[in-house]
Amino acid sequence: MRIRIKNGHILDPLTNCDEVRDILIQDGKIAKISVEITEEVDEVINAAGCYVMPGIIDLHVHMREPGYEYKETILTATRAAAKGGITTICAMPNTNPVIDTKEKVMQVHEKAQQVSPVHVIQLGAITKGQAGKELADIRGMAKAGCHAISEDGKSVMNAELYAQAMEEAVKNDISVFAHCEDIDLVQGGVMNACTKAEALGLKGITNEVEDIIVKRDITLAKATGVRLHLCHCSTKDSVQLLANAKAEGLSITGEVCPHHFVLSTKDVKADDGNYKMNPPLREMEDVEALRKGLQEDIFDVIATDHAPHSEEEKNCGIEKAAFGIVGLETMLALTYTELVKTKILTPLQMVEKLSTNPAKILGLSSKGSIAEGKDADLVIFDKEREYQIDKEAFVSKGKNTPFDKRKVCGAVYYTIANGKIVYMK
Repeated sequence: MRIRIKNGHILDPLTNCDEVRDILIQDGKIAKISVEITEEVDEVINAAGCYVMPGIIDLHVHMREPGYEYKETILTATRAAAKGGITTICAMPNTNPVIDTKEKVMQVHEKAQQVSPVHVIQLGAITKGQAGKELADIRGMAKAGCHAISEDGKSVMNAELYAQAMEEAVKNDISVFAHCEDIDLVQGGVMNACTKAEALGLKGITNEVEDIIVKRDITLAKATGVRLHLCHCSTKDSVQLLANAKAEGLSITGEVCPHHFVLSTKDVKADDGNYKMNPPLREMEDVEALRKGLQEDIFDVIATDHAPHSEEEKNCGIEKAAFGIVGLETMLALTYTELVKTKILTPLQMVEKLSTNPAKILGLSSKGSIAEGKDADLVIFDKEREYQIDKEAFVSKGKNTPFDKRKVCGAVYYTIANGKIVYMK
Protein backbone atom coordinates (compact mmCIF):
# COMPACT_ATOMS: atom_id res chain seq x y z
CA MET A 1 0.00 0.00 0.00
CA ARG A 2 1.27 3.45 -0.97
CA ILE A 3 0.39 6.36 1.31
CA ARG A 4 1.21 10.02 0.87
CA ILE A 5 1.27 12.27 3.91
CA LYS A 6 1.10 15.85 2.70
CA ASN A 7 1.81 19.18 4.38
CA GLY A 8 2.89 17.64 7.69
CA HIS A 9 5.38 19.34 10.00
CA ILE A 10 8.10 16.69 10.34
CA LEU A 11 9.96 16.44 13.64
CA ASP A 12 13.06 14.25 13.49
CA PRO A 13 16.00 14.82 15.85
CA LEU A 14 18.30 12.45 13.95
CA THR A 15 18.09 14.41 10.71
CA ASN A 16 17.37 17.69 12.52
CA CYS A 17 14.26 18.08 10.38
CA ASP A 18 11.80 20.60 11.77
CA GLU A 19 9.81 21.73 8.75
CA VAL A 20 6.83 20.99 6.51
CA ARG A 21 7.37 18.18 4.03
CA ASP A 22 5.48 15.44 2.17
CA ILE A 23 6.21 11.78 2.91
CA LEU A 24 5.71 8.78 0.62
CA ILE A 25 5.24 5.40 2.28
CA GLN A 26 5.65 2.20 0.29
CA ASP A 27 6.16 -1.45 1.27
CA GLY A 28 6.34 -0.62 4.95
CA LYS A 29 9.16 1.90 4.50
CA ILE A 30 9.57 5.63 4.10
CA ALA A 31 10.25 5.79 0.38
CA LYS A 32 10.59 9.53 -0.18
CA ILE A 33 10.56 12.86 1.64
CA SER A 34 10.17 16.05 -0.35
CA VAL A 35 8.61 19.51 -0.36
CA GLU A 36 5.94 18.12 -2.68
CA ILE A 37 5.24 14.56 -3.77
CA THR A 38 2.93 13.99 -6.72
CA GLU A 39 3.14 10.23 -7.30
CA GLU A 40 -0.10 8.29 -7.43
CA VAL A 41 -0.91 6.53 -4.15
CA ASP A 42 -3.64 4.44 -2.58
CA GLU A 43 -4.35 6.95 0.16
CA VAL A 44 -3.57 10.60 0.89
CA ILE A 45 -3.46 11.97 4.42
CA ASN A 46 -3.60 15.73 4.80
CA ALA A 47 -1.48 16.50 7.86
CA ALA A 48 -1.63 20.29 7.59
CA GLY A 49 -1.20 21.89 11.00
CA CYS A 50 -0.03 18.60 12.52
CA TYR A 51 3.30 17.26 13.67
CA VAL A 52 4.51 14.11 11.90
CA MET A 53 6.82 12.22 14.23
CA PRO A 54 8.51 8.82 14.43
CA GLY A 55 6.20 6.37 16.16
CA ILE A 56 6.58 6.37 19.92
CA ILE A 57 8.59 3.52 21.44
CA ASP A 58 7.39 2.83 24.97
CA LEU A 59 10.08 1.03 26.96
CA HIS A 60 7.86 0.22 29.93
CA VAL A 61 4.47 -1.51 29.51
CA HIS A 62 2.67 -4.14 31.55
CA MET A 63 0.52 -6.04 29.06
CA ARG A 64 -0.59 -8.50 31.78
CA GLU A 65 -0.94 -11.44 29.35
CA PRO A 66 -0.32 -14.27 30.14
CA GLY A 67 -2.07 -14.81 33.41
CA TYR A 68 -3.85 -11.55 34.17
CA GLU A 69 -6.09 -11.13 31.16
CA TYR A 70 -8.86 -9.68 33.32
CA LYS A 71 -6.63 -6.59 33.67
CA GLU A 72 -5.36 -6.36 30.08
CA THR A 73 -4.52 -8.50 27.06
CA ILE A 74 -1.99 -8.26 24.26
CA LEU A 75 -4.84 -7.19 21.98
CA THR A 76 -6.26 -4.45 24.21
CA ALA A 77 -2.85 -3.14 25.25
CA THR A 78 -1.58 -2.85 21.70
CA ARG A 79 -4.78 -1.26 20.44
CA ALA A 80 -4.50 1.27 23.26
CA ALA A 81 -0.88 1.85 22.23
CA ALA A 82 -1.93 2.53 18.64
CA LYS A 83 -4.51 5.04 19.86
CA GLY A 84 -1.76 6.76 21.85
CA GLY A 85 0.65 7.05 18.90
CA ILE A 86 2.85 4.22 20.18
CA THR A 87 4.15 1.87 17.49
CA THR A 88 6.52 -0.29 19.57
CA ILE A 89 6.08 -1.45 23.16
CA CYS A 90 8.40 -3.29 25.53
CA ALA A 91 6.37 -5.69 27.64
CA MET A 92 7.52 -6.31 31.20
CA PRO A 93 7.96 -9.94 32.26
CA ASN A 94 6.07 -9.99 35.59
CA THR A 95 3.16 -11.98 34.21
CA ASN A 96 1.87 -15.40 35.29
CA PRO A 97 3.89 -17.37 34.45
CA VAL A 98 6.87 -15.03 34.60
CA ILE A 99 8.60 -14.63 31.23
CA ASP A 100 11.92 -16.27 32.11
CA THR A 101 12.71 -18.62 29.21
CA LYS A 102 13.31 -18.45 25.48
CA GLU A 103 10.08 -20.36 24.83
CA LYS A 104 7.95 -17.92 26.83
CA VAL A 105 9.42 -14.92 25.02
CA MET A 106 8.68 -16.61 21.69
CA GLN A 107 5.09 -17.39 22.73
CA VAL A 108 4.34 -13.74 23.43
CA HIS A 109 6.00 -12.63 20.18
CA GLU A 110 4.00 -15.19 18.21
CA LYS A 111 0.71 -14.13 19.83
CA ALA A 112 1.52 -10.47 19.19
CA GLN A 113 2.20 -11.16 15.53
CA GLN A 114 -1.29 -12.64 15.28
CA VAL A 115 -3.29 -9.93 17.05
CA SER A 116 -1.24 -6.78 17.59
CA PRO A 117 -1.48 -3.70 15.35
CA VAL A 118 1.90 -2.49 16.66
CA HIS A 119 5.33 -4.01 17.35
CA VAL A 120 5.84 -5.89 20.62
CA ILE A 121 9.18 -6.66 22.25
CA GLN A 122 8.85 -9.00 25.22
CA LEU A 123 11.50 -8.38 27.86
CA GLY A 124 12.84 -11.27 29.92
CA ALA A 125 13.06 -11.66 33.69
CA ILE A 126 16.43 -11.56 35.42
CA THR A 127 15.77 -14.45 37.79
CA LYS A 128 13.64 -17.57 37.50
CA GLY A 129 10.09 -16.74 38.52
CA GLN A 130 11.42 -13.36 39.64
CA ALA A 131 12.21 -15.12 42.92
CA GLY A 132 15.67 -13.56 43.16
CA LYS A 133 17.46 -16.86 43.74
CA GLU A 134 18.63 -18.23 40.37
CA LEU A 135 19.33 -16.58 37.02
CA ALA A 136 16.75 -17.00 34.29
CA ASP A 137 17.60 -18.22 30.78
CA ILE A 138 19.22 -14.93 29.79
CA ARG A 139 21.11 -16.31 26.79
CA GLY A 140 18.03 -18.06 25.41
CA MET A 141 15.79 -15.03 25.86
CA ALA A 142 18.35 -12.80 24.16
CA LYS A 143 18.35 -15.15 21.17
CA ALA A 144 14.54 -14.92 21.13
CA GLY A 145 14.77 -11.14 20.73
CA CYS A 146 14.06 -9.82 24.23
CA HIS A 147 16.53 -6.88 23.82
CA ALA A 148 16.67 -6.39 27.61
CA ILE A 149 16.11 -8.13 30.92
CA SER A 150 14.26 -6.66 33.88
CA GLU A 151 12.94 -7.72 37.27
CA ASP A 152 10.42 -4.91 37.04
CA GLY A 153 8.07 -4.73 39.96
CA LYS A 154 10.99 -5.36 42.28
CA SER A 155 14.78 -5.19 42.50
CA VAL A 156 17.15 -8.16 42.57
CA MET A 157 18.27 -7.70 46.16
CA ASN A 158 21.14 -10.21 45.94
CA ALA A 159 23.90 -7.97 44.57
CA GLU A 160 26.19 -10.88 43.67
CA LEU A 161 23.47 -12.58 41.62
CA TYR A 162 22.54 -9.27 40.01
CA ALA A 163 26.16 -8.66 38.97
CA GLN A 164 26.20 -12.12 37.37
CA ALA A 165 23.06 -11.22 35.45
CA MET A 166 24.69 -8.01 34.23
CA GLU A 167 27.71 -9.98 33.04
CA GLU A 168 25.40 -12.32 31.13
CA ALA A 169 23.64 -9.32 29.60
CA VAL A 170 27.00 -7.97 28.41
CA LYS A 171 27.89 -11.34 26.85
CA ASN A 172 24.58 -11.41 24.99
CA ASP A 173 24.60 -7.71 23.99
CA ILE A 174 21.37 -6.79 25.75
CA SER A 175 20.48 -4.15 28.35
CA VAL A 176 19.31 -4.32 31.95
CA PHE A 177 16.20 -2.30 32.85
CA ALA A 178 16.26 -1.56 36.57
CA HIS A 179 13.35 -1.09 38.96
CA CYS A 180 15.15 0.59 41.86
CA GLU A 181 13.49 -0.26 45.16
CA ASP A 182 15.07 -1.47 48.40
CA ILE A 183 12.30 -3.79 49.53
CA ASP A 184 13.66 -3.91 53.09
CA LEU A 185 13.08 -0.16 53.45
CA VAL A 186 9.53 -0.12 52.08
CA GLN A 187 8.09 -1.46 55.36
CA GLY A 188 4.51 -1.55 54.12
CA GLY A 189 4.55 1.96 52.68
CA VAL A 190 1.80 2.82 50.21
CA MET A 191 2.52 6.45 49.25
CA ASN A 192 5.29 9.00 49.61
CA ALA A 193 6.47 9.65 53.15
CA CYS A 194 5.14 13.17 53.76
CA THR A 195 2.64 15.21 55.71
CA LYS A 196 -0.12 14.11 53.31
CA ALA A 197 0.53 10.46 54.21
CA GLU A 198 0.40 11.37 57.88
CA ALA A 199 -2.89 13.24 57.39
CA LEU A 200 -4.40 10.22 55.64
CA GLY A 201 -3.02 7.84 58.26
CA LEU A 202 -0.97 5.92 55.67
CA LYS A 203 2.52 4.45 55.83
CA GLY A 204 5.06 6.33 53.76
CA ILE A 205 7.76 5.33 51.26
CA THR A 206 10.91 7.43 51.62
CA ASN A 207 13.10 8.65 48.76
CA GLU A 208 15.91 6.47 50.11
CA VAL A 209 14.00 3.38 49.01
CA GLU A 210 14.81 4.38 45.43
CA ASP A 211 18.08 6.26 45.89
CA ILE A 212 19.99 3.45 47.60
CA ILE A 213 19.31 0.98 44.79
CA VAL A 214 20.02 3.60 42.10
CA LYS A 215 23.46 4.04 43.67
CA ARG A 216 24.02 0.29 43.93
CA ASP A 217 22.92 -0.43 40.36
CA ILE A 218 25.13 2.32 38.93
CA THR A 219 28.08 0.90 40.89
CA LEU A 220 27.43 -2.61 39.56
CA ALA A 221 26.97 -1.30 36.02
CA LYS A 222 30.35 0.44 36.25
CA ALA A 223 31.97 -2.80 37.42
CA THR A 224 30.38 -5.00 34.75
CA GLY A 225 30.16 -2.61 31.80
CA VAL A 226 26.49 -3.39 31.22
CA ARG A 227 24.09 -1.01 29.49
CA LEU A 228 21.83 0.00 32.37
CA HIS A 229 18.48 1.74 32.02
CA LEU A 230 16.92 3.20 35.17
CA CYS A 231 13.14 2.84 35.03
CA HIS A 232 10.54 5.32 36.36
CA CYS A 233 12.90 7.61 38.28
CA SER A 234 11.04 9.74 40.82
CA THR A 235 13.45 11.47 43.23
CA LYS A 236 15.66 14.53 43.06
CA ASP A 237 18.72 12.50 44.08
CA SER A 238 18.17 10.02 41.23
CA VAL A 239 18.58 12.97 38.85
CA GLN A 240 21.95 13.86 40.35
CA LEU A 241 23.11 10.24 40.51
CA LEU A 242 22.30 9.74 36.83
CA ALA A 243 23.99 13.02 35.91
CA ASN A 244 27.13 11.92 37.75
CA ALA A 245 27.13 8.53 36.03
CA LYS A 246 26.84 10.17 32.62
CA ALA A 247 29.61 12.64 33.43
CA GLU A 248 31.77 9.61 34.20
CA GLY A 249 31.02 8.22 30.75
CA LEU A 250 29.03 5.20 31.91
CA SER A 251 26.51 3.58 29.58
CA ILE A 252 23.51 4.44 31.72
CA THR A 253 20.18 5.94 30.68
CA GLY A 254 17.08 6.92 32.61
CA GLU A 255 13.36 7.40 32.14
CA VAL A 256 10.62 9.47 33.73
CA CYS A 257 6.89 8.75 33.54
CA PRO A 258 4.26 11.46 32.96
CA HIS A 259 2.64 10.95 36.36
CA HIS A 260 5.96 11.73 38.03
CA PHE A 261 6.67 14.92 36.06
CA VAL A 262 3.05 16.15 36.21
CA LEU A 263 1.76 15.26 39.69
CA SER A 264 3.07 15.59 43.23
CA THR A 265 1.82 14.68 46.68
CA LYS A 266 -0.16 17.92 46.79
CA ASP A 267 -2.40 16.50 44.04
CA VAL A 268 -3.50 13.62 46.25
CA LYS A 269 -6.74 15.23 47.44
CA ALA A 270 -8.25 12.22 49.17
CA ASP A 271 -7.84 8.51 49.87
CA ASP A 272 -8.10 7.62 46.17
CA GLY A 273 -6.47 4.41 44.91
CA ASN A 274 -5.91 5.96 41.49
CA TYR A 275 -3.08 7.99 43.05
CA LYS A 276 -1.27 4.84 44.22
CA MET A 277 1.72 3.94 42.09
CA ASN A 278 5.23 2.57 42.53
CA PRO A 279 7.38 4.56 42.90
CA PRO A 280 4.88 6.95 44.52
CA LEU A 281 4.13 10.53 43.65
CA ARG A 282 6.80 12.66 45.31
CA GLU A 283 7.15 16.21 46.64
CA MET A 284 7.23 19.26 44.33
CA GLU A 285 11.01 19.60 44.73
CA ASP A 286 11.37 16.13 43.24
CA VAL A 287 8.96 16.96 40.40
CA GLU A 288 10.90 20.13 39.60
CA ALA A 289 14.18 18.19 39.61
CA LEU A 290 12.72 15.62 37.21
CA ARG A 291 11.51 18.35 34.85
CA LYS A 292 14.94 19.99 34.92
CA GLY A 293 16.56 16.61 34.32
CA LEU A 294 14.40 16.14 31.25
CA GLN A 295 15.12 19.66 30.02
CA GLU A 296 18.88 19.23 30.44
CA ASP A 297 18.84 15.79 28.77
CA ILE A 298 19.98 14.00 31.91
CA PHE A 299 16.95 11.79 31.36
CA ASP A 300 16.85 10.14 27.96
CA VAL A 301 13.35 8.68 27.87
CA ILE A 302 9.72 9.28 28.72
CA ALA A 303 7.78 6.03 29.21
CA THR A 304 4.39 5.10 30.60
CA ASP A 305 4.87 2.26 33.11
CA HIS A 306 1.37 1.37 31.89
CA ALA A 307 -0.04 -0.82 34.69
CA PRO A 308 -3.72 -1.65 34.23
CA HIS A 309 -5.86 -3.07 37.05
CA SER A 310 -9.50 -3.96 37.48
CA GLU A 311 -11.94 -1.49 38.99
CA GLU A 312 -12.17 -3.58 42.16
CA GLU A 313 -8.38 -3.48 42.60
CA LYS A 314 -8.22 0.33 42.48
CA ASN A 315 -11.49 1.65 43.90
CA CYS A 316 -10.76 0.64 47.47
CA GLY A 317 -8.63 3.38 48.97
CA ILE A 318 -4.87 3.84 48.82
CA GLU A 319 -3.93 1.34 51.52
CA LYS A 320 -5.62 -1.63 49.89
CA ALA A 321 -5.40 -0.60 46.21
CA ALA A 322 -2.97 -2.19 43.76
CA PHE A 323 0.00 -0.09 42.69
CA GLY A 324 -0.20 1.29 39.14
CA ILE A 325 -1.56 3.73 36.60
CA VAL A 326 -2.47 3.35 32.91
CA GLY A 327 -0.76 5.63 30.43
CA LEU A 328 -0.68 4.38 26.84
CA GLU A 329 -3.48 6.68 25.71
CA THR A 330 -2.44 9.77 27.67
CA MET A 331 1.37 9.96 27.53
CA LEU A 332 1.75 12.01 24.36
CA ALA A 333 -0.89 14.61 25.25
CA LEU A 334 0.44 14.99 28.80
CA THR A 335 4.01 15.35 27.56
CA TYR A 336 3.06 17.96 24.99
CA THR A 337 0.78 19.88 27.37
CA GLU A 338 2.98 19.82 30.46
CA LEU A 339 6.47 19.98 28.93
CA VAL A 340 6.32 21.41 25.41
CA LYS A 341 3.56 23.99 25.84
CA THR A 342 5.32 25.19 28.99
CA LYS A 343 8.68 25.49 27.15
CA ILE A 344 10.42 22.92 29.36
CA LEU A 345 11.11 20.79 26.27
CA THR A 346 11.33 21.72 22.62
CA PRO A 347 9.22 19.66 20.20
CA LEU A 348 12.40 17.94 18.98
CA GLN A 349 13.37 17.04 22.54
CA MET A 350 9.94 15.52 23.04
CA VAL A 351 10.43 13.28 20.01
CA GLU A 352 13.94 12.40 21.12
CA LYS A 353 12.67 11.14 24.49
CA LEU A 354 9.60 9.37 23.15
CA SER A 355 11.11 7.70 20.09
CA THR A 356 14.68 8.45 19.01
CA ASN A 357 16.42 7.60 22.28
CA PRO A 358 14.30 4.50 23.01
CA ALA A 359 15.22 3.19 19.55
CA LYS A 360 18.91 3.72 20.35
CA ILE A 361 18.61 1.96 23.70
CA LEU A 362 17.00 -1.07 22.05
CA GLY A 363 19.37 -1.04 19.08
CA LEU A 364 16.52 -0.52 16.59
CA SER A 365 18.41 1.29 13.84
CA SER A 366 15.45 1.28 11.45
CA LYS A 367 13.15 3.07 13.89
CA GLY A 368 13.06 6.34 15.80
CA SER A 369 13.59 8.54 12.76
CA ILE A 370 11.78 9.87 9.71
CA ALA A 371 14.25 9.34 6.91
CA GLU A 372 14.17 7.57 3.58
CA GLY A 373 14.64 3.83 4.04
CA LYS A 374 13.50 3.79 7.67
CA ASP A 375 10.51 1.78 8.87
CA ALA A 376 7.22 3.56 8.26
CA ASP A 377 6.28 3.79 11.93
CA LEU A 378 4.76 7.25 12.31
CA VAL A 379 2.36 9.28 14.39
CA ILE A 380 0.48 12.31 13.09
CA PHE A 381 -0.27 14.58 16.03
CA ASP A 382 -2.84 17.38 16.01
CA LYS A 383 -1.08 19.76 18.39
CA GLU A 384 -3.95 22.27 18.51
CA ARG A 385 -6.81 20.06 19.67
CA GLU A 386 -7.94 20.73 23.24
CA TYR A 387 -10.09 18.30 25.19
CA GLN A 388 -10.58 16.54 28.51
CA ILE A 389 -9.17 13.07 29.12
CA ASP A 390 -12.04 10.60 29.39
CA LYS A 391 -11.12 7.26 30.94
CA GLU A 392 -14.38 5.71 29.75
CA ALA A 393 -13.17 6.20 26.17
CA PHE A 394 -9.96 4.25 26.80
CA VAL A 395 -9.33 1.21 24.63
CA SER A 396 -7.30 -0.29 27.47
CA LYS A 397 -9.20 -2.48 29.90
CA GLY A 398 -7.61 -0.43 32.66
CA LYS A 399 -9.34 2.82 33.60
CA ASN A 400 -7.09 3.48 36.61
CA THR A 401 -5.87 7.03 36.09
CA PRO A 402 -5.80 10.20 38.18
CA PHE A 403 -5.92 12.20 34.93
CA ASP A 404 -9.59 11.61 34.18
CA LYS A 405 -11.26 14.93 33.18
CA ARG A 406 -7.88 16.70 33.05
CA LYS A 407 -7.66 19.27 30.25
CA VAL A 408 -4.90 18.62 27.72
CA CYS A 409 -3.79 19.85 24.34
CA GLY A 410 -2.81 17.59 21.46
CA ALA A 411 -4.39 14.44 20.05
CA VAL A 412 -3.25 11.57 17.86
CA TYR A 413 -4.71 11.98 14.39
CA TYR A 414 -3.19 8.91 12.73
CA THR A 415 -0.86 6.11 13.82
CA ILE A 416 0.98 4.17 11.13
CA ALA A 417 2.92 1.00 11.94
CA ASN A 418 4.91 -0.93 9.37
CA GLY A 419 3.34 1.21 6.64
CA LYS A 420 -0.23 0.41 7.69
CA ILE A 421 -2.77 2.73 9.27
CA VAL A 422 -3.48 1.17 12.66
CA TYR A 423 -5.38 4.10 14.19
CA MET A 424 -7.19 7.14 12.83
CA LYS A 425 -9.16 9.76 14.71
